[in-house]
Amino acid sequence: MRPSPIGKRLRPGGVVPDNLRSAVSKTCRYEPDINPTYADLADHYGIAVVPARVRKPKDKAKAEVGVQIVQRFILAGLRKRTFFSLAEANAAICERLLLLNNRPFKKLPGTRASRFAELDQPAMLPLPDCHYQFAHFKKVRLHINYHFEIEDHFYSAPHRLVREQLDVRYTEATVECFYKGNRVASHPRSSVKNGYTTTPEHMPRSHREYAEWTPQRLISWAAAAGKATARVVETILSRKIFPEHAFNSCLGIISLGKRYGNERLEAACERALAIKGVHYKSIKSILEHKLDQKPLPQQLELLSVTHDNIRGADYYNDERTHHADTTDHREIEHHETDGHGQSVSHPDAVPGHSTAFL
Repeated sequence: MRPSPIGKRLRPGGVVPDNLRSAVSKTCRYEPDINPTYADLADHYGIAVVPARVRKPKDKAKAEVGVQIVQRFILAGLRKRTFFSLAEANAAICERLLLLNNRPFKKLPGTRASRFAELDQPAMLPLPDCHYQFAHFKKVRLHINYHFEIEDHFYSAPHRLVREQLDVRYTEATVECFYKGNRVASHPRSSVKNGYTTTPEHMPRSHREYAEWTPQRLISWAAAAGKATARVVETILSRKIFPEHAFNSCLGIISLGKRYGNERLEAACERALAIKGVHYKSIKSILEHKLDQKPLPQQLELLSVTHDNIRGADYYNDERTHHADTTDHREIEHHETDGHGQSVSHPDAVPGHSTAFL
């Protein structure tokens, strides 16, 4: 709401807009559907919205004429001026507007400012203490995991409303969920992509207990069967980026102890670690085929390979062999031959050595 001509912030009791799409979602002569965001704005300020009939501008004739007068007076007075910023243009418009409101009527006594203070001001109401926060509205259906999605983030609602259609109102700060006009959930707005905001009260009891599980709790639970079982659970949890994704597998391994006993489970986990088959299906197969009751496989020792073409480490450690090898490379004789294939000695060459020219 803009300040009134006398400087006080007031609000009217009702507005009469056109049937523009941003104000009226569906036209009707008697009960038009108001745009949800526009209706929310009107509810915040306590204003009634009564749209004019379609193609009936005379329903708000005074507003149409007032807009025409203001537009012509301001644009005509500023048509030859050049503005270099929005603030400069707004300041010039305010000057023209004050001049228009204080200009005397031609056929009536007083001015627009005086008639406003006399007639309109007593009927207007003060604004609310808090400002309106722009809100979006969206219809959603609660997923099977009792969450709904708003701009790539998921928020929870009571699980009893799964598969029900809900109305969501969300602003920059909050997300509110309504079912048949009653608010059933409220969350702070989050910008984490593909993240989850969950209220424990919205979860079923079984899921609530599941959410209290942690990797440390599962490891300590597995340790009751033995150290190997705890190592298996810890290994499975470490493979996942999110440990929660491995909870079912770990719970399945722990549950095998109830069926086969902790001693057999511990032996099966030792075998799984030895053969590097650390997952639920491998451990279950070991128990079903009673492989846990057999001795663990022994790792074969690799025998050294002997061959005439393999020199061995001693060859490279022998200084004499290494020295002789490098000397052979240094004493390579280079020869330069003439066109008949005979070698030619360089005049500066050392006696006993020949030098080649490239």
